[in-house]
Amino acid sequence: MATALGSRAGLALAYETTYGTPPATGYRTLGFVRMDYGAQQELVASDLLGTGRDPDTPMQGFIDVDLSGEVPVDLRQIGFWLKLAFGNPTTTEYAGVFTHVWESGSYTLPSAAIEVQNPDVPSFAMHGGCVLNEIGWGFRRADETLNASVSLIARSETTAATSGAGTPAAVERLRVGHFHGQILRNGAPLGGVTEGSFRYANGLERIATVRGDGLIEGVDPGMAALTGDLTVRFADHALLDQAKDGAPCELTLRWQRSATQSLTIVAHAVHLSRPRRQLQGPGAVQTQFSWQAARASSPARMCTVTLINDVEDYV
Repeated sequence: MATALGSRAGLALAYETTYGTPPATGYRTLGFVRMDYGAQQELVASDLLGTGRDPDTPMQGFIDVDLSGEVPVDLRQIGFWLKLAFGNPTTTEYAGVFTHVWESGSYTLPSAAIEVQNPDVPSFAMHGGCVLNEIGWGFRRADETLNASVSLIARSETTAATSGAGTPAAVERLRVGHFHGQILRNGAPLGGVTEGSFRYANGLERIATVRGDGLIEGVDPGMAALTGDLTVRFADHALLDQAKDGAPCELTLRWQRSATQSLTIVAHAVHLSRPRRQLQGPGAVQTQFSWQAARASSPARMCTVTLINDVEDYV
C-alpha cells in the first residue's frame, strides 16, 4: 500500500451550476501550499442512566465539512478564489489585457466543487457546495513567499478511488511576492510600515435543517467584514491623529509586476483603532494599529478589488 505524499497531491476546482452538485467538467488544477479538508462527525456521549458507571454506546453527531489552507497569491489563479469571495467580476478587455473588478456587498456568492487528490493511495476527496467564508494574507519584508489563507464551508464530501474531475485544465502560474507590494493611504504611499495584514470575511451561517443525511441545507451570507492591522515606525502623528479623530481614510493594498499584471484592493473607508505605544529597548519605536473598513458614501461600498492579467474570464 502506497503512502500519500504531499508532492503528489493535487487540487481541482470547478464552479457549480447547482449548489452541492459537483459538475462533471470544467475543472482547473490550482496550486496550493497547505490544505486541511474533509467531513468531520463528532461522537455524542450517551446520557443513558441505569446501566452502571460504564457508558453506553455513543451516537453519531451531525456532519460538518470544512476546508482551510493556504494558496499562493498568484495573479492568474487568485481570481478563482476572489470570485468565490465576492461573486462574479465585471471584466473588460483592451489589447489582450483583461481587467476584472469585484465589488463587496453582493448577496449572491457562487459555490464550487473542490477535489483534493492523493493518487498514491488512491484517494480522491470531492467536496460539493464549497462557499468561501474568509480570505486574507499578511505582508512583511521578513516573509519569503506571499500566500493567502482561505477557509470554506462545504456541504458534502465523497471519497473515491478515481478522480471525479476528469482531466482538469492547467492554469499557468504568475506569482507575486512581498517585493511587489505597496500600501497607499488616501492615494499617497504610506511610509514606515514594517508589516500588516488584512482579512475579508463573508460571515457565512450554516443552514442547519433537519435532514436524513445529516448535511447542511446550505449557507447564508451574513455581514461582511474587512479588517486588518498595520505596524508602523513611530515617526509622526498622522495615523494617531486619525485614530483619535475617528475619521476614515482610503487604504489601498497593491501588488504589481507590471502595468498589465497587478492586484489592487481598495478599502474605501478605513477606521483605525487608537493604540498604546510601547518603548522596548534602544531601537526604533513601533506602533500597531488595528483597522476596520466600512461602507463609504462614495462609492457606496466597502471595498473594490481589481485584478489585471491575461485571463479572459473566470467561469
